[in-house]
Amino acid sequence: MKLRRLGSTGPETAVIGLGCMGMSGMYGHADRAESIATVHAALDAGVTLLDTGDFYGMGDNEMLLGEALRGRRRDEFLISVKFGAQRGPDGAFVGYDARPAAVKTALAYSLRRLGTDYVDIYRPARLDPAVPIEETVGAIKEMVEAGYVRHVGLSEVGADTIRRARAVHPIVDLQIEYSLFSRGVEAHILPTVRELGIGITAYGVLSRGLLSGHWTPARSTGPGDFRGSAPRFQGENLDRNLALVEALRKVAREKGVSVAQLAIAWVAARDELIVPLVGARTRERLAEALGAVDVELTPADLARIEAAVPAGAASGDRYAAEQMRSLDSERA
Repeated sequence: MKLRRLGSTGPETAVIGLGCMGMSGMYGHADRAESIATVHAALDAGVTLLDTGDFYGMGDNEMLLGEALRGRRRDEFLISVKFGAQRGPDGAFVGYDARPAAVKTALAYSLRRLGTDYVDIYRPARLDPAVPIEETVGAIKEMVEAGYVRHVGLSEVGADTIRRARAVHPIVDLQIEYSLFSRGVEAHILPTVRELGIGITAYGVLSRGLLSGHWTPARSTGPGDFRGSAPRFQGENLDRNLALVEALRKVAREKGVSVAQLAIAWVAARDELIVPLVGARTRERLAEALGAVDVELTPADLARIEAAVPAGAASGDRYAAEQMRSLDSERA
């Protein structure tokens, strides 16, 4: 497994990480035994970075991960946790809470659910508009000093917020969506993190399945799958996006790889500071994704990919309108 370092101050990790969100209901039903087996397969293949959030399945994802990691040496993997998203009894998202007291309370619960003494990277899932980022990062800094957190990360924030956070404590990485369909990070955020020596853990590298090469117009989303309301999966947007995937499939065939492998390799090739997170829920999909590690893209390959899926070609936003308005990264 190839390795990369998360920023100038962060830990070394495998070039691909495993995003665990889909194992706890965000994409509908997932088989728990298969999810745990997938985590085991990822670790056995050399994947070291495991990403979760305390609101994925309202704690279920952390408990699942804790079960999967039981008996494993703690120094063999890195756990990245997002916090702050608030959910009601019906599962609806009801806002964010990144006050210092909430930071410490959320961390205490996460440590218990994960069955660990510390979290490797702790990050607010979104910017809390009611709390200055300096206060949130300051609280995480206290947890670093107390030994409960090793590194501070950020998620979906813009360039100005990144600079303000870094003034309080070193930031190892920014977690943000980045794919052939989502390239807004390139204008201001990528230059900022390069300048400051901050890594990027890129989620949504397959645009939640759209860029996997396995999605079809006839595929439906089941109960609990938020893609059912995502703009890119709706009507004419879906038709246009799948047409782009078919153009990408031609490039993948010429290269002798799958569409998913090409899309993941493209993200990894954008910069050495980027670690793609793949959201595999099964060992089969994980094995396909890990094949991207060995895909070498030449300048000619990159040109063909860009021609197949030009910047800005995707139809529809990555989230519904209300969620888009909550993203500090979209105001960068």
